[in-house]
Amino acid sequence: MALVTTAEVCDANPQLILSGELRALQPIFQIYGRRQVFSGPIVTLKVFEDNVLVREFLEEKGNGRVLVVDGGASLRCAILGGNPVVQAQNNGWAGIIVNGCIRDVDEINGCDIGVRAIGSHPMKANKKGMGEKHVPITIAGTRISDGEWLYADTDGILISRTELSV
Repeated sequence: MALVTTAEVCDANPQLILSGELRALQPIFQIYGRRQVFSGPIVTLKVFEDNVLVREFLEEKGNGRVLVVDGGASLRCAILGGNPVVQAQNNGWAGIIVNGCIRDVDEINGCDIGVRAIGSHPMKANKKGMGEKHVPITIAGTRISDGEWLYADTDGILISRTELSV
């Protein structure tokens, strides 16, 4: 999607929007990381103030995927920090969406990966290993399932049931 913007995708696909095949997340996320435009198949994760499973996913090969983490929109701690983001970049993840907070913003902003989060927070998360992998989640007003596709740029974030041929 290098040359096609999310706005152009929306303009060109009104039928997919009407059918719910193409959805836009509400504009609640801040942009972090050097890669402002990214896309890929989605892997979902649901956690709350715990980052063990986030780290485990990012230790795997990303193969251009996007990790979408429902952190319950908690603003009490960060569930993603600089070290896992560096690892994600090195393991080939396209991006990470966090419905919650991150920390180590300067380090993350130096990474060639796309990161979106509600905000930043200096406190670290719990390490209990609680959460659910590969489950449907709802963030920013949108239901998201494992295996769907995410497209992000500076205008916003789109979710599609299938890969778009743009």
